[in-house]
Amino acid sequence: MKPAPTALPLHIRQLGQQPYATTWQAMKTFCEQRTVDTDDEVWLVEHPAVFTQGVSGKAEHILSQSNIPIIQTDRGGQVTYHGPGQLVMYVLFDLRRLGIGVRELVDVLENITIDGLKKYGLNAVARKDAPGVYINDEKIASLGLRVKKGCSYHGLSVNVDMDLSPFNHINPCGYKGLKITQLSEHGVHCYPLDFAAVLLHELTIQLNYSPQ
Repeated sequence: MKPAPTALPLHIRQLGQQPYATTWQAMKTFCEQRTVDTDDEVWLVEHPAVFTQGVSGKAEHILSQSNIPIIQTDRGGQVTYHGPGQLVMYVLFDLRRLGIGVRELVDVLENITIDGLKKYGLNAVARKDAPGVYINDEKIASLGLRVKKGCSYHGLSVNVDMDLSPFNHINPCGYKGLKITQLSEHGVHCYPLDFAAVLLHELTIQLNYSPQ
C-alpha cells in the first residue's frame, strides 16, 4: 500500500476589511516574489464598496453610474461588486505543485462552496456556462482568477449578509437580469469568517492541505 501523500502547508491570513486596490497589489507582489519553496496562502478579507472589472470586462455591463469606484483588474471574468458583509477568499496557490490546472481550481472552489452551503441546509449548484455557485438560479458566489507562472491569485467571493442593491447598477458577471442572493436571504445568519471556516475545512480535504 502506498503511503498517503504528505499534506502541504497552507497559511491562512485574516485581513479584516481592506481596500481592494491595496490587497490586489499585495497579491501581485506576493506572486512576483514567491519561489518554488514558498508555501501557499489563503487571504480572507472584506472590501469597502467597489466594482471590479475583469480583463475582458465590457463597459456596457455597467448600467448606471454611482458613487462606488470602478477598478479595472487583471482577473478573469466581467464586472462584479464587493462590499462589507461579503466573504472574499483569495487563493495564492502554486498550481504546478498541486498538480492541477485552472479549470480544476475553479471546480474545487465551486465544490467547496456547494459543500459548505449544504452544511447550512442549502442546496446549490455550479453551472458550466457561467462559473460560480447558484441557489434557485440566483447567484450566491462568484469566481475570478489570474494565473501567472503557474501560480494563482484572486479567487472566490460569497455573499453572506450585505447590501445587494449595488448589483442593480451592473449586469453581474456580464449576465443581463441575473439575480443575486446571499446566505441571510435563506435564513442563515452568520459572519463572513464563520462561513470561511467551513470553506477552509472543505478546501483542506480536497487539496490535502495542512492549515498553519
